Amino acid sequence: MGKRAQQGGDAGALLEQAVRSVLTAPDDTLDLALDTGASLLAASAGQWPAVSRALLGYADTAVGRCWSAGWRPADLVRVVRRELKPVHLALAVDLIAAENRRHPATGPDRRWREQLRELDAEAWWPDDEQFLGAFAHRHRLDRFALATAALELLRSWGRLPPIAPVGPAPGHSGRAAGRSVRAEHPAGPATGEPRMLARIRALLAKAESTEYPEEAEALTAKAQQLMAQHSIDEALLAAAGADRDTPAAVRIGVDNPYEGPKTMLLDAVAAANRCRVVWAKEFGFCTVIGFDGDLDGVELLYTSLLVQATHALNKAGSGKDSRSKAFRQSFLVAYAARIRERLTAATERATSDAAAGRHLREDGTEEQLLPDARLLPALAARSAAVDDEVGRLFPKLVSQRVRVSDGEGWAAGRAAADRAALHGRAGEIRD
Repeated sequence: MGKRAQQGGDAGALLEQAVRSVLTAPDDTLDLALDTGASLLAASAGQWPAVSRALLGYADTAVGRCWSAGWRPADLVRVVRRELKPVHLALAVDLIAAENRRHPATGPDRRWREQLRELDAEAWWPDDEQFLGAFAHRHRLDRFALATAALELLRSWGRLPPIAPVGPAPGHSGRAAGRSVRAEHPAGPATGEPRMLARIRALLAKAESTEYPEEAEALTAKAQQLMAQHSIDEALLAAAGADRDTPAAVRIGVDNPYEGPKTMLLDAVAAANRCRVVWAKEFGFCTVIGFDGDLDGVELLYTSLLVQATHALNKAGSGKDSRSKAFRQSFLVAYAARIRERLTAATERATSDAAAGRHLREDGTEEQLLPDARLLPALAARSAAVDDEVGRLFPKLVSQRVRVSDGEGWAAGRAAADRAALHGRAGEIRD
């Protein structure tokens, strides 16, 4: 028993030494630091279970430090996906799952739980001393290769800077950076999904199934009008004092290729729904700031439009010109610009109707109500609150332009945006 405890202590000290060396190593000596550290950790099969337990213990602290610095599960995985390899990605998910055992199953908020669920972050190994052995067997790695991967992963996470938080971290109160976090949405057809999003999904399913561009466009506009009506209802609740919601934020991944046009598309969707977008290009994500219900709709609509743009881009153009970077860049910029026009028009129409007392129900039917004079001031107040939150979270912002150099790509992109039907099939824009 004493020997096992001593091995555990030695393994912990070896791990800390190896991680410290890798974290502080300059790029030109990093390979040497990795080889030395991995050799120490993987030297003995008898010590491997103690190294396994020490790694999970160290990862608890390292991952917890990332949470305190403003990072969230999807952010850490996104960093690994951009910088490292699939084996690092699998290891990252497992280390997040291991750290999550320290916290209540409810998590700090709904989006945190959704991220863990999407990552399938579950502790699958029988006990901590068997983790590395089981992981190595699952991914067909030897001890040295796995120790190297673990050190590379911990270096990547250990060098992350603090970022503006978009919600509470585990173990903290339900307040993020001085702002209250809205109460949970009631569950809808999907676990934790508001009923409004379920209705939008139904509209988009119809848009996907139709063969007529005009019908698809009408259904898309109807979905945006429904999102706008939901925002209007929330604004009136706040004006009546029944809702003290404050702006929140969510991060959405925006990766290469063509990350500039993708960010333009996200900004178009966000602006039409009274949200703001801040792009962190170096980390591959945008922070969207707005009221909670609006953020849900923005994420859904952006994801669907991006998939639709991918399919349209793959079919567009004539000959090899449509494969050029200039064509594809111009296509996506034009697509985003036209989508902005369409969504803005739908929002303005919904706002004008609401100001006249016409109310859009969740089932898509309309009813006539008395006009409410509080509506326009309430919407203006919410927009101002979002702007204030952007200024608080990001006091130093710069604008960036995206260039267009292919006229055929521009025309094709605008035409595709007019035909846009939203759907949930997976798609990826390739270089």
